[in-house]
Amino acid sequence: MSCIFGFDVGSRRTGVAIGNTLTCTARQLAVLGMDQGEPEWVRLDTLRREWLPDTLVVGLPLTLDGEEQAASRRARRFADALQQRYQLPVHLIDERHSSQEAAERFAHARASGLRRRSHAEQLDADAAAIILERWLLSGPVGTPSLPEHRT
Repeated sequence: MSCIFGFDVGSRRTGVAIGNTLTCTARQLAVLGMDQGEPEWVRLDTLRREWLPDTLVVGLPLTLDGEEQAASRRARRFADALQQRYQLPVHLIDERHSSQEAAERFAHARASGLRRRSHAEQLDADAAAIILERWLLSGPVGTPSLPEHRT
């Protein structure tokens, strides 16, 4: 079984999810604070040692027209930093609408009584899980949605 981390990179927070290729499922894991484009590396290092992922997937926020934007460049810088720090394969995948889908899932779970308003801080990790699910379902053994990102 292969353990994979997924990331939803933001300017203030980055959501982290964990998944595996056996079940093609993902779940939220953590939300990291960001400081001047840098995540809480110590906390991420701890998560990596605990879970030992062998692949990293970063959501690439494109415009509705599929063009890159400032957030795309931030995600690419983050992917570069991950690859340099951990020497693991890093894949980028189009993350359009993942945050909206996470918000919709959260609203549905709240209406069902499964989540509380205080769980809203986990939305970034929920979005990371959606990004990772998309990558897993797109066939990670074959070609990812976007070429593998290497420095």
